[in-house]
Amino acid sequence: MNLNLTGNHVEVTPAMREYVVSKISKITRHFDHVIDVSVILSVEKHKQKAEANVHVRGKDIFVEADGADMYASIDSLVDKLDRQILKYKEKNMERRNHDTIKKKEIDQEPEA
Repeated sequence: MNLNLTGNHVEVTPAMREYVVSKISKITRHFDHVIDVSVILSVEKHKQKAEANVHVRGKDIFVEADGADMYASIDSLVDKLDRQILKYKEKNMERRNHDTIKKKEIDQEPEA
């Protein structure tokens, strides 16, 4: 998994980088087919914002979260991202299981 971390109007400190890496690693526990993750941390007036774009096989997942504190924004971002990844994983599993059931039904049809 490649992680790209950038900051707009905020300096990304080593502590922030370690915090993001530790939180993003939580996602790979649920779904290990993550190809690339881009995280953008930004400050706009009094709003701390975190955005993530996750590239998985066949889809890009985009999530953003904002709050008064950057660490709280990152926590919220990871929670949202975790839900989206699990939703994608469930859809993918349903599709794969549905295809195998159809294939079995076709193979078991009696010939006329």
